[in-house]
Amino acid sequence: MEDSPIKQLCDLVEQAHIKIQEDFKNINPIVGVNKQMRTIGIATDLMTIDCLNSGKRILFVLHDAQPEIAQYQFCRRDEDPRDEFESIALENLTTQLLYDWMKNTFSTSN
Repeated sequence: MEDSPIKQLCDLVEQAHIKIQEDFKNINPIVGVNKQMRTIGIATDLMTIDCLNSGKRILFVLHDAQPEIAQYQFCRRDEDPRDEFESIALENLTTQLLYDWMKNTFSTSN
């Protein structure tokens, strides 16, 4: 996993997660990495960032075929993801951007 796209994303999320926990007592994101798609032959890793209080989720999909791109979606934990995803270059993902996404997504109940 060294220097892989999922490792890069994990490192950024870890830093954003620490800052969120310091700044917001009501937001305690739960981060999960799922590599199970690989067991069925799909070269993809998934990451979820969940907030139990708001019921919201940030979902990332990282495809080996496009290692420089992260697809993402803001969704709910209790609903299936939509078919449409946004894309962002991994080089444009920063700790601050992830912090802002968590803050803005998880601090509202809508």
